[in-house]
Amino acid sequence: MRPVGNSRPPARCDVAVVGAGILGLAVARELVRRRPAASVCVLEREQGIAAHQSSHNSGVIHAGIYYAPGSLKARLCVAGANQLYAYCEQRGIPYARCGKLIVAVKNSELAGLDELERRGRANGVAGLRRVDAAGMRKIEPHCRGVAGLHSPNTGVVDFAVVAAAFAEDLLQAGGTLVTACQVHGVQGATRSVRLKHAHGVTEATHAIFCGGAWADRLAVLGGADPDPRIVPFRGAYLRLVPARAALVRALIYPVPDPSLPFLGVHLTRHIDGGVTLGPSALPAGARDAYRLSTVRARDLRETLTWPGSWRMARHFWRHGLTEIRHAALPGSMVHAAGVYIPELGLRDAQPAFAGVRAQAVDRRGRLLDDFAFSITGRALHVRNAPSPGASASLAVAGHIVDQAAQAFAW
Repeated sequence: MRPVGNSRPPARCDVAVVGAGILGLAVARELVRRRPAASVCVLEREQGIAAHQSSHNSGVIHAGIYYAPGSLKARLCVAGANQLYAYCEQRGIPYARCGKLIVAVKNSELAGLDELERRGRANGVAGLRRVDAAGMRKIEPHCRGVAGLHSPNTGVVDFAVVAAAFAEDLLQAGGTLVTACQVHGVQGATRSVRLKHAHGVTEATHAIFCGGAWADRLAVLGGADPDPRIVPFRGAYLRLVPARAALVRALIYPVPDPSLPFLGVHLTRHIDGGVTLGPSALPAGARDAYRLSTVRARDLRETLTWPGSWRMARHFWRHGLTEIRHAALPGSMVHAAGVYIPELGLRDAQPAFAGVRAQAVDRRGRLLDDFAFSITGRALHVRNAPSPGASASLAVAGHIVDQAAQAFAW
């Protein structure tokens, strides 16, 4: 990742941002834009930026179809996608506004498609249109179903490249970015927040925590309620072999289960021209379980001892069996996509990569479906920022800085 940042953190700064994923970098960039006289420092635990969710994802710029009207996700996704397209254009970052087709393969899914169309229109998603079977074949010739919803404003980008551009903006504006600097202690004081980290201590007048998969731990260190807890979900992807990539022109998604925050097994043509299939959604043994075999004792213990994990499991056990099958038998994901792309065969896909979704689960077992924040003293904590967090990163960053300005009387 090109922006290497600074070698050591400052002893003092006006605002410290913990976490150099795409959202933390967007927040830091927004801070230096609004408060050019303030000293802004980003502290990142890993050796480089955008090391986790920001670089292990499908790369889709969501248009705002799925989210409940009136929610933060709905408002910030629609605004954020438009801002991101404009930013990529300005910075010369490759992207494609290629469009998405959401497919109902049977009549029983039409009500779900109706609801998605209602939400999308209520949220102000541009260009949405309903298509019949013949209309779907014009958009995606190899796709089959009874009806579809086409979103021409959905696109793809490499979010790691976007994150690197945010980091460059921060550094050029005089901000500080320090990697390999894990924060392991947070001490609130009357006029500051003391952050204990791998290089010593940084005393910040205010702090904003964008910790992703480690958001709950950082919040608890800062004195916040442990509810909700992050439960990591591993999502594995397959990649279509080059000879079969022509089966997909852009993005093809199923009608999702409305009770879950996951969108089901879908097909995505990436900015590099490759096509992925997936992901699965399996509770993971570590918050960085990019390999299925990766298990970390503390991560696993925290998931298993959280009451919400067991209540979630009791509620979604049938869906869990499907995800276990997808993880154990990757061919089952090919079969799931083959429902709407009948020409897909088991030999058409091979293992690609995996990502880990930092999903906040409350004590009652509910999977938080919207962005969530909390404030302790002089710190603001981002407690839940899953998809469309990357798509909406510029708008979410603006919202976070607005909240901080209000809370801290900037």
